Amino acid sequence: MLNQSKIPQATAKRLPLYYRFLNNLYLQGKSRVSSKELSEAIKVDSATIRRDFSYFGALGKKGYGYNVEYLLGFFRKTLDQDENTPVALVGVGNLGTAFLNYNFTKNNNTKIEVAFDVDEAKIGKKIGDVEICHIDEIEEKVANISVVILTVPVSEAQTITDRLVAAGITGILNFTPARITVPEKVRVHHIDLAVELQSLVYFMKHYPLEVNQDEE
Repeated sequence: MLNQSKIPQATAKRLPLYYRFLNNLYLQGKSRVSSKELSEAIKVDSATIRRDFSYFGALGKKGYGYNVEYLLGFFRKTLDQDENTPVALVGVGNLGTAFLNYNFTKNNNTKIEVAFDVDEAKIGKKIGDVEICHIDEIEEKVANISVVILTVPVSEAQTITDRLVAAGITGILNFTPARITVPEKVRVHHIDLAVELQSLVYFMKHYPLEVNQDEE
């Protein structure tokens, strides 16, 4: 049995990227793919791809490449894509509204089911097919949800986080600049768009694209 805890985090972060590309190949009717083709498509060097795949055993054959259908099924199971993951969104501002309109249309297993805000003008309305509820209903509405996208003002981030954790949320995708504090049982991924943009500009200026940055 595969021990997921032994998979490097850098490899784990690339798995959804592999899965998405393989799914596209499968929909195009492709039966096999080489590490070189994967490398050219997703911009990760072939040595890194082979090393990533090696953690999962013999997934391909030398001179043949990888069976797309088999690999897709393997990563679907590894990423729990056969299970539906309902998500809640807290904060229906410009970014939150964009998320609701998009709502992971290319991933049928992950979907925002409910959204929360404090603006009375938004309460009870729908964006896409997602109803916007008042923030006071969080504890009741997230009873069967474990993942939240947080797009609230910085000043409210920690307070809302504390309520989410108390309600049983165990995963938070934090789009606020605030570095929220959570118990060890809760996983938080921070995505600060301003920082990411600054980082991109810095790397463009100081690090020529001689090696793939994802290897680090």
